[in-house]
Amino acid sequence: MPIKLLLVEDYKLMRVGLKSLFEKQDGLEVTSEAENGNEAIEKFKKNHPDVTLMDIGLPDISGIEATKKILELNSGAKIIMLTSHLSENEVLESLQAGACAYVMKDINTDILKMIIKTIKDGAMWIDPLAVPILRDKSSTVVPQMKMSRAMFRKQHANLTQREYEVLKLVVDGKSNNEIAEELTISSHTAKAHVCNIIQKLVVDDRTQAAVKALKEGLV
Repeated sequence: MPIKLLLVEDYKLMRVGLKSLFEKQDGLEVTSEAENGNEAIEKFKKNHPDVTLMDIGLPDISGIEATKKILELNSGAKIIMLTSHLSENEVLESLQAGACAYVMKDINTDILKMIIKTIKDGAMWIDPLAVPILRDKSSTVVPQMKMSRAMFRKQHANLTQREYEVLKLVVDGKSNNEIAEELTISSHTAKAHVCNIIQKLVVDDRTQAAVKALKEGLV
């Protein structure tokens, strides 16, 4: 069964473009659309999408307010904030409102598809450009366990020093090729390190590894 999407975007050209994009992706289907926040709430109630792609800047209520209202209807709703702005307030308010992801609109198509699938399965995703905002704020957006680096290393002692270095770059949103270039290793070696990290942290993918590292205070 394809993942049912609700697409919330006030600009028709952008909405048509995104819908056309998803029509070419196996496993994804735009089953409803909305051009403002109140319409998004009604479409959510009527169509029960698996994942909602929510623009922040809408003409009536903001995407953040619409997110809050949708989650009041269904606390399990999966909402991705899809925006062209990187505002500290919008990042924090979006995640505090209950959004599962904060994604910039210029994101790679394949990565967006991956994000939608992992969000549907219960993951969380934060655009690498927004990570420093969360890292610098003592907020409860990404809950901290207040675990020291020493304690984290003790708990995950099976991670090598090199794997810690790779994990930090994964949190920064680096691809395997970029990790390889940064650490002067081959892409194959970088990929192997990432696979080892995923296995050792008992997560399903690099996104969940990055989120776990942030939650447990490693970076």
